[in-house]
Amino acid sequence: MTRTAPRICPLCEATCGLTLTIGRDRAIGGEIVTAARGDADDVFSAGYLCPKGASFAQLDNDPDRLDRPLIRRDGRLIETDWDTALTAAVDGLREVISTSGGESIGFYLGNPSAHTVAGTMYAPLLIRALGTRNVFSASTLDQMPKQAATGYLVGHAGTFAVPDLDRTDHLVIIGANPVVSNGSVTTAADFPGKLTALRRRGGRLTVIDPARTRTAKLADTHIAPRPGTDAALLCAVVQCLFDEDLVADDLGGIAAHVLGVEALRDEMREFTPERVASFCGVAAADIRALTRSIAAAESAAVYGRMGTTTVQFGTIGSWLIDVVNILTGNFDRPGGVMFPLAPTAPSPRPARAGRGFRTGRWRSRVSGHAEVGGELPAVAMAEEFETPGEGRLRALVTVSGNPVLSAPNGARLGRALHDAQFVVCVDPYLNETTRHAHVVLPPPRPSQSPHFDAILNNLAVRATARYSPPVLPLPAGRPDEIEIVCRLILGLSGAGSDADPGLVDEQVIAATLSKEVTDPYSPVAGRDVASLVAMLPDAPGHQRRLDMLFRLGAYGDAFGSRDGLTFADVLAAPHGIDLGPMRPRLPGVLRTASGKIELAPDPLIGDLARLSAAVDAGGDPAPAADGSLLLVGRRHLRSNNSWMHNLPALTGGTNRCTLLMHPDDADRLGISDVAKVRGAGGSLTVPVEITTDIRPGVASLPHGWGHDVDGIRLGVAAAEPGVNVNDLNDGALLDPLSGTVVLNGLPVEIAPA
Repeated sequence: MTRTAPRICPLCEATCGLTLTIGRDRAIGGEIVTAARGDADDVFSAGYLCPKGASFAQLDNDPDRLDRPLIRRDGRLIETDWDTALTAAVDGLREVISTSGGESIGFYLGNPSAHTVAGTMYAPLLIRALGTRNVFSASTLDQMPKQAATGYLVGHAGTFAVPDLDRTDHLVIIGANPVVSNGSVTTAADFPGKLTALRRRGGRLTVIDPARTRTAKLADTHIAPRPGTDAALLCAVVQCLFDEDLVADDLGGIAAHVLGVEALRDEMREFTPERVASFCGVAAADIRALTRSIAAAESAAVYGRMGTTTVQFGTIGSWLIDVVNILTGNFDRPGGVMFPLAPTAPSPRPARAGRGFRTGRWRSRVSGHAEVGGELPAVAMAEEFETPGEGRLRALVTVSGNPVLSAPNGARLGRALHDAQFVVCVDPYLNETTRHAHVVLPPPRPSQSPHFDAILNNLAVRATARYSPPVLPLPAGRPDEIEIVCRLILGLSGAGSDADPGLVDEQVIAATLSKEVTDPYSPVAGRDVASLVAMLPDAPGHQRRLDMLFRLGAYGDAFGSRDGLTFADVLAAPHGIDLGPMRPRLPGVLRTASGKIELAPDPLIGDLARLSAAVDAGGDPAPAADGSLLLVGRRHLRSNNSWMHNLPALTGGTNRCTLLMHPDDADRLGISDVAKVRGAGGSLTVPVEITTDIRPGVASLPHGWGHDVDGIRLGVAAAEPGVNVNDLNDGALLDPLSGTVVLNGLPVEIAPA
């Protein structure tokens, strides 16, 4: 007998709805997931599914997933019971704290944690329990420039404006390939379908990317600049908007909420299309045509991703994307870019000035890297372990992260972790990072875990309320990931790792409601905390917290004082509740010191001098005869960074670790099938694919491969390991405003192998 169960896919930012088929497995004497298909009734994805989601059953049943915790004994990782493992983890971390202080422990959060309840709702509490400011994450390998730019503009680094894909007339995509990636920092199911719908309603698609990606092949216009020059190109677009009097009247109705237009005009005067054309490798006429097409559209949305963030001018480029949206009257309006309102976001308050956004509140010990958004650059971890002195890192806690593979110079970090005093990893695999751990605490399978998108709902192009309970029970005595993290928190806080995990949630609930009842603008202002707590359901702690957040949110019932959502409503709607499209939210979202959009913040204006110098030094974009090229990454539809390479359904086909090169470069360098690539961090030998789908002078190698080290347990991935592109990168090149490492536009030398 089989049954089906709805489930939100946890594998990428699209958050599609799945219908899982559950059957009995005679070998284990219990139920397993046997198949997955798109949920046609899901209010967000309406049945869409990509190959990653279709592989859910293989991921759930992967024989290489760890079911029991591991503990290091005599240099080897061996299986043990949960109480022993959790006690060892807490004791080891407490010993480090007692001898060296909490600041001697680093914390790393990987991007899969954005898809788990434990990673989004409990990891920040674990950081607090550790007492460390040495926090690292995949953000400084990914989107931190977007966070920094947003922080300077609107005062809060997590208040992103995302493209209104369903209503725009002209979508401009820079350095992103959402047909393959399913979108990122914009949560939208069926991105390919949304691009098709754009064309059907007479809209226009422009793609700016050095490669002719699958997204670029759908475009009306494809512009292929040199990698890393997007910021200069956008400066020229802004200059052209001013110079040709294309700035929207009243900025589309938000001029009263914007400061710095004239200051920006002055700073952009010298960034003419003619000046930047050679540096960008894009004709001045094409830059002017791009500018005019955005300004002329009934509505337009400019959207950028990894190609605009993981470069030397990532923060400037991210800022200028929204500057273009603002100047053309497409900010906070339907069809432009808008601010999502998630179902668990706080109920909107009246507009008011805030504290603004600051960086550098503390700095890394060795190189003095500035804190940004509460984090330090991931590439600083190795030196913080290696360098003697007060405050030296001696331990690391990771949650769903593999920085040895995902960050530049991973071999160096691997050596540092091998010599570290103590390493604890909450991770389902024995991978390139966790092989160095002293304790590995594996979360259960996705089918045995609840799912709620606490972060990604804040990026969604349409508001929905969706929650997935576990579809399969946990084995007796097996903690879920929430309990694992809570028991670490309680152990570090002195309550003991065997204390009731629900204590963590009750403390958060009490603290949150105590603050809410004293806020005159809260929907529960002046009410009694105890009576509010009594209204929460008799349920697991995370469900009680979610009920509180739903009730306090913009769509919530305010604990019975109005009609609105509760967690019970969401739980009773297994396919989700549709809450409608995005709506204008200015000025309520602004938290700058001025209470307005600060269009020309000093740190960003100050960094323009560095960009100007690069433009002047850029010279001819033609590739040098000595084999110097610029390296960029790429995504595959059946791959998601490093953690999806162990599934047979996602291997083979076009999902291969190869170096893409243009025929002109291959002929010039005498390369046919295999090349040697050398960067500042090392060299790799890699098979070559020759294609006109990439600009001359540019080569492309995908991220997340290189599963060829000893001590991992990833059988499928190790059979076709590929090479780790980060071995070419020494991590020295950073965007200084965000601490984000340069992964695109990386100088390399390529020669025949």
